[in-house]
Amino acid sequence: MNESSKWQLQRAFGAVDWASEKHSVIIVEQSGKVIEDFQVEHSALGWKKFRQKLQPYGAIPFAIETSQGAVVEQLLEAGMKVYPLNPKSAQAYRQRKAPSGVKDDQLDAWSFADALRVDGHGWKALNPEETLIKELRLLCRDEVTLIEQRTAFVQQLRPGLSRILPCGLRGF
Repeated sequence: MNESSKWQLQRAFGAVDWASEKHSVIIVEQSGKVIEDFQVEHSALGWKKFRQKLQPYGAIPFAIETSQGAVVEQLLEAGMKVYPLNPKSAQAYRQRKAPSGVKDDQLDAWSFADALRVDGHGWKALNPEETLIKELRLLCRDEVTLIEQRTAFVQQLRPGLSRILPCGLRGF
């Protein structure tokens, strides 16, 4: 049995079109029929509901238009096999379903899930990160946030200090 035939034996194929607050999720069966269509709130409760809703399907392949971030981490933690799409590929798959170029979260999720069903046997899945790497990534993310906050505070202080102490800002 070749890779394409094995791939078609998957129970279902999913995709997430991620956003900041709610994510569109579509699950298609082997024939391409949509069997699940819902949104996930980007919260602990939302991801808990996501896991419960997809429990009957087990670990299925999921397409998403990114290779990193909180949504990818949640998919991996839920036991899904994650297949990232680069933006150019995502646009091509989107145009297959909607040649007019209309952009819609639900349409994107459906086009990505169907593309995964048809072409996914040749895609490369992400490997779950080791615990230490996850911790390091969180620490780095926190450091970047703190640096951004410090920079914002300095930029807020400069105008006030320049009015009070115009000569004192040369090294600041």
